[in-house]
Amino acid sequence: MPDIEIYSTRVCPYCVRAKKLFERKGVAYREIDVSDDEALRDGMIARAGGKRTVPQIFINDQHIGGCDELYALDSKGGLDPLLKA
Repeated sequence: MPDIEIYSTRVCPYCVRAKKLFERKGVAYREIDVSDDEALRDGMIARAGGKRTVPQIFINDQHIGGCDELYALDSKGGLDPLLKA
């Protein structure tokens, strides 16, 4: 099972959309809510190469990006191989 982490906030339609894609694919993920935690948010920003928006998605420690990047990866057929790792 892949290790999937999604940095999110409570009110984020893009976060919901990304989580729904993983749910449709039947894979579990760990959500890290950075809404009220500056240290977690700072860690996300550092880990994501300076990107400040949510979601920021990592699969097996590989930075995927946000929701748009996740869906683009899926449409190119690149997501499923990562989920089988």
